[in-house]
Amino acid sequence: MMEIFETTRHDVTAFLRSITETLGPEGRWLHLGMTSSDMLDTGQALQLVAAADLLLREIDSAIEAVREQAICHKDTLMVGRTHGVHAEPMTFGLKLALWWDELRRQRERMTAARESVRVGKISGAVGTHATIPPHIEERVCHHLGLDVAPVSNQVVQRDRHAHFITTAALVAASLEKFATEIRGMQRTEIHEVEEPFGAGQTGSSSMPHKRNPELTERICGLARTIRGNAVPALENVALWGERDISHSSSERIILPDTCLMLDYILSIFTHVVSGWRVDTDRMWQNLESSRGLIFSQRVLLALVEEKGLSREAAYDIVQRNAMRSWDDAQDFRHLLKSDAEAVQHLSTAEMDGLFDYGYYTRYIDDNFKRIGTAARTRAGLTHTFGERPDPIFEWLP
Repeated sequence: MMEIFETTRHDVTAFLRSITETLGPEGRWLHLGMTSSDMLDTGQALQLVAAADLLLREIDSAIEAVREQAICHKDTLMVGRTHGVHAEPMTFGLKLALWWDELRRQRERMTAARESVRVGKISGAVGTHATIPPHIEERVCHHLGLDVAPVSNQVVQRDRHAHFITTAALVAASLEKFATEIRGMQRTEIHEVEEPFGAGQTGSSSMPHKRNPELTERICGLARTIRGNAVPALENVALWGERDISHSSSERIILPDTCLMLDYILSIFTHVVSGWRVDTDRMWQNLESSRGLIFSQRVLLALVEEKGLSREAAYDIVQRNAMRSWDDAQDFRHLLKSDAEAVQHLSTAEMDGLFDYGYYTRYIDDNFKRIGTAARTRAGLTHTFGERPDPIFEWLP
């Protein structure tokens, strides 16, 4: 084949000639009435479907790993951060529940993308079936387990492939989001979560103490590369007339590379989540490190709703003490109890009741049950290919 290719400079004609040389007269039936893309696009569909099935298995493994950790840490108290600054108490399980639900949405998208590329075409040079009738296309695609593209020209339309690659980029974007959060939580100043780090493993050639989040950094780097592949996939949608070949060269890189990279970072993510070290004591220390400032909204609401103050007046009382807590490194709770205006409206006992972490976690179970409701709503799509039931049903009654 490669010898013939040196002359033809066309891979399919070289392939066909290499086979017909040994077939004899029967060789005239090979590829009869077909164009190269009838074979290549239909075959590529089989590859993409097989790749999608592997990716879906990896997504399932990631979902299961996050699910287990979310349930394990459903009530593990930690501080929620907005803009990188302490906001209000939450639980680590709730953070993971958000990842869990997002991964399940990404699974639905990958399932839809699988269906988008699960089509073949054997319709001839410009899609008219003039040289090969529709019933042959239908019979062959049915035999291969593919749908028939309802209309085609010389190729299967590249919006389908763009859908597949951009979906892969979306999955990678979620993994990058989760990995970035893990990296942040492993910062020395925070140190609430740490990647698996084996005995004998080293983190630096110069600093023996280093334990770096290199696995999640790897996820972030490859997610960027996958995202970059979405650009040529989108640009491949626009081809001249009934087809040109400008898409082919880039697809030989972006299709296999995207699938390989996504499979790899899904596997890394599952490994990290399954084997990470969660420091619940450090989570509590960090929660308390802002000296009660996280209760500011709770006090504000009590002054407005229960004591009848205007929002502006209540805000002034709370913010005044909050700013002193920031600037003078004093406990917000103690400052509030010594504020003459605040104690006119709230007794010490009432304030102590407001400084209750349980107030912020009382609806956590409801959040988890909502995930179950969403799972049941989407169950029809989830079970399309006969895999095991969504594991959330193992936890919910």
